[in-house]
Amino acid sequence: MMSAHEHARMIDGLGGPTKVAELLGIIDKPGAVQRVSNWKRRGIPLAVLLGHRDIFARTPGSAEPEVPHA
Repeated sequence: MMSAHEHARMIDGLGGPTKVAELLGIIDKPGAVQRVSNWKRRGIPLAVLLGHRDIFARTPGSAEPEVPHA
């Protein structure tokens, strides 16, 4: 499984918390940018990774995001 540090690099590689919130379509929700910023420290929730593989696969220098097997 990817570490929170690797998730921080993914978020930064996509343009930062504001850009990721825009890509996820949550930019208009209160606290969305802060939520994404917290993922840099805590890790991106599995449901978000699985639900938005198209976005996180675009991270420069990465292929599909790693997700743990159930």
